[in-house]
Amino acid sequence: MLLSEFDFPFDPALVADHPVIPRDRARLLVLDRQGEGRMMHRQVADLPLLLQPGDLVVVNNTKVMPARVPAQVRPTGKLLDLLFVQDLGQGLWEVLMKGRFRPGATVEFPGGGIGEIVERSQLRTTLQVSGVTSVYDLMQAAGTMPLPPYIKREPSADDQQWYQTLFARHEGAIAAPTAGLHFTRDLVQALAGKGIEMAQVTLHVGPGTFRSVKTERIEDHRMLAERIEVSAQTVEQIRRARAQGHRVVAVGTTVVRALESAAQGGRGIEPFQGEADLFITPGFEFQVIDAMVTNFHLPRTTLLMLVSALVGVAPLRAAYEEAVAQRYRFYSYGDAMLIGSGWAPAT
Repeated sequence: MLLSEFDFPFDPALVADHPVIPRDRARLLVLDRQGEGRMMHRQVADLPLLLQPGDLVVVNNTKVMPARVPAQVRPTGKLLDLLFVQDLGQGLWEVLMKGRFRPGATVEFPGGGIGEIVERSQLRTTLQVSGVTSVYDLMQAAGTMPLPPYIKREPSADDQQWYQTLFARHEGAIAAPTAGLHFTRDLVQALAGKGIEMAQVTLHVGPGTFRSVKTERIEDHRMLAERIEVSAQTVEQIRRARAQGHRVVAVGTTVVRALESAAQGGRGIEPFQGEADLFITPGFEFQVIDAMVTNFHLPRTTLLMLVSALVGVAPLRAAYEEAVAQRYRFYSYGDAMLIGSGWAPAT
């Protein structure tokens, strides 16, 4: 398929730079993947009315690091923002930074820590950090939440809570699994009261999720690997739900990629821990999920391609046209979609 096929309708005025509070009051565009694109307009808080007892909702429990840290280039004193991406051990980190730097160049952090560039290539940049107790302590002391660039404001103290899901447990992401941001304690309790189960996976969101697709044919794009864990307990919950004829509902594209990556061995879903680079595009045969909750995504992105694989390019484009016409809020702090089939009419 051509990249141009994923130029979806969009109005920049719809980008949300603050979330709806309470979070589950965000709007929810319900799209039937088997009903000729039939749509309903609801709220995320209506999920317990739309799902059925026994359905399994799977969330991502990754925790966003306050990974955006200011630094000064030595010896010029030039200021820059550096993004810590992945801990490689022994003080060595993969980072994102703008500018022309060579191995051996150094930067200084608030409080006196020093970072020396070890590798600088098209594939990645690595930094050896010294003079601090740990980079995690440095991030807690001087870092801010790495809000997406389309949010045109500086991070605030509120973003420490807004840009973290209720399920965040395992630190390691540079971006939130944004579909999970809509879930509140009240919503989780309502789901449990309806007999709807929940399970968790971990996918530490990294640069691969946001890497631009620059190839004319999307099949020529290669995803960067991200760290994933799908536990034996989650696998058992999924197997039981499917055996009983219930749906597996993924909360976000990260959960979809984690679950489907754990099912690529040819024996159905199995426990998985490691790195995965699964690229889901139209034509992909889903083995685990039946439905998903997802935010509205940027045109020409791998996220949009994944959602198109579940519902079809044309129905998704029609849904985006409807969302724009109805003034839904877009992207990380915006509204959401529920894509699947057999939904009960919310009352």
